[in-house]
Amino acid sequence: MGTVRHSSQVSAPRERAFAYVNDHEHVPEWMFGVKKFEPVSEVTYGLGSSFDVVMNVGPKALSATVEVTEFVENELIRLESIKGFTAATVWRFDDAESGTNVSVEFSYELPGGIAGRALGAMIEPFAGQVIRHTDSTLKAKLDASA
Repeated sequence: MGTVRHSSQVSAPRERAFAYVNDHEHVPEWMFGVKKFEPVSEVTYGLGSSFDVVMNVGPKALSATVEVTEFVENELIRLESIKGFTAATVWRFDDAESGTNVSVEFSYELPGGIAGRALGAMIEPFAGQVIRHTDSTLKAKLDASA
């Protein structure tokens, strides 16, 4: 299983940073490669909410359905795939001296064999690019609103 971790600080207060990241309508605006993030459950906020996700990874589009499996208002969001590409993402929000520390951990599992190795060759270099772009876009969106 591969894991990518990243932390940064934004000038927005924790409540605003959390609300923006947690709003499914905003996800394609700031998360690199995400072309679709649409609710598939009646609940669209908090524990138990589920979303269909399509993310472009190089020339390949990866699809999954994710569910919020942990949720602490203004502190933590954990999404786990329940269908499709196997992955989990944990977002943490903590107060900082001037704003909010935002941390993310993205874990993914690749299939075995040749297909898994080929997918790994695309995903591993792409992961760093995704994190850098997502971080700079998210900071720009949140710092502008602070």
